[in-house]
Amino acid sequence: MHRRSFLATPLGAYYAFPQLAPPNEVIEQSRAIALKLLAPTEKQIQHGLELHAKSTVVESYGFMPRAAIDGDAIKSAIEAGASDLEIQDLLEEQAMTRYVTNPAERKEYLDAWRAAGVTCIVQNAGEEGSAPMRLIKRLARYTYTAQHLRDHVSLCVNPDDILAAKKAGRHSITLTGNGVPIPQDWVSVEEELRYIRIFFQLGVRMMHLTYNRRNALGDGCGEPANAGLSDFGHAAIAEMNRTGVIVDVAHSGWRTSLEAAKASKKPMVASHTTCTALHRHIRSKPDEVVKAICDTGGLIGICSIPEFLGRTGDIRAMLDHIDYAVKTFGPDHVAIGTDVAYLSRNAAAETRKLPKRNRQRTRWEALWPAGSLGGGTPEQTRSMAWTNWPVFTIGMVQRGHSDTTVAKILGQNVLRVLRANFDGVKL
Repeated sequence: MHRRSFLATPLGAYYAFPQLAPPNEVIEQSRAIALKLLAPTEKQIQHGLELHAKSTVVESYGFMPRAAIDGDAIKSAIEAGASDLEIQDLLEEQAMTRYVTNPAERKEYLDAWRAAGVTCIVQNAGEEGSAPMRLIKRLARYTYTAQHLRDHVSLCVNPDDILAAKKAGRHSITLTGNGVPIPQDWVSVEEELRYIRIFFQLGVRMMHLTYNRRNALGDGCGEPANAGLSDFGHAAIAEMNRTGVIVDVAHSGWRTSLEAAKASKKPMVASHTTCTALHRHIRSKPDEVVKAICDTGGLIGICSIPEFLGRTGDIRAMLDHIDYAVKTFGPDHVAIGTDVAYLSRNAAAETRKLPKRNRQRTRWEALWPAGSLGGGTPEQTRSMAWTNWPVFTIGMVQRGHSDTTVAKILGQNVLRVLRANFDGVKL
């Protein structure tokens, strides 16, 4: 698009905020789709961009931009007879770290960060499960990234680190795990829970109690029995409270979530969810559960997954859930946790290099109940692309939320919950 014609569109407003401007056609097209759906006024766009640029934006749960794999390297590993587990690890490692070593991927990575205008992501840094050595793999990869790209991305372990990153013009991550690390020796409750503090010392500040399925702590959202929190789950929450780790029930069942909220002595979260009152889904939370979470001083993060949102399944539905949560539970208890990532434009070309493989078994964490995933259209998904964070802010301005409320949703609420769990912890 020529600059003159670009300036005549809503996207042209980004020239006043070059740090948020779309750096490539994929990000630009996603912005255009979202703005067309919302149809904000020029005044709303300008105000939203100004508010977004000055805010400390903290995502309650998400992912850093993902790199394209090295298709030739993975192909060589497959042809050399690497196992399915080895291939899975290579694919994950390259998607999570290749921007450290590859200049083209690093540019994609940093451009996406800048366009999103996000200060900090509470970053998924643990593979779904409870085994410590399984959980530590992603933790190592994101620690590696922060070490090698420290001029651009900081690893933050407390709210003051995040504020310092914003002041310095850097991006940052705060780590969360997709499970509570337990060795499953079952010698004693205390010994089973000893790794919570170790992972806290490694930088993890939030943990899922369960993923979709049942574990020793309680039932996940995909379990039809909805059996709730176990005695061991109560003990785990007490240890997380003591250690300074935020309890996250985003993937927990409704009864588990409710009982966890009643058990937690510190603010807890459902970091990436939706409101059942607007659309019933296994990953949504009913009002009773959300209120219990809010009563701890915690929050819910609204995600941007079409099938979780219902109705239009696009950015308008996402804003509907934000509106409902603010109106029903108050602006102090709402955040955004997209649960999506920007994928390098080079990814498709690299993936095409891979030879056809035999069908693999479904991984345990991918055992979603039938009908709970799939169905989102490309337009729906792209309207809520991770790099559309500035449009989320424009949408909240358009919906009439005050600057104070928007700033809370964008990051202040997450910072408050982090501080409430972290302060007073003896390191």
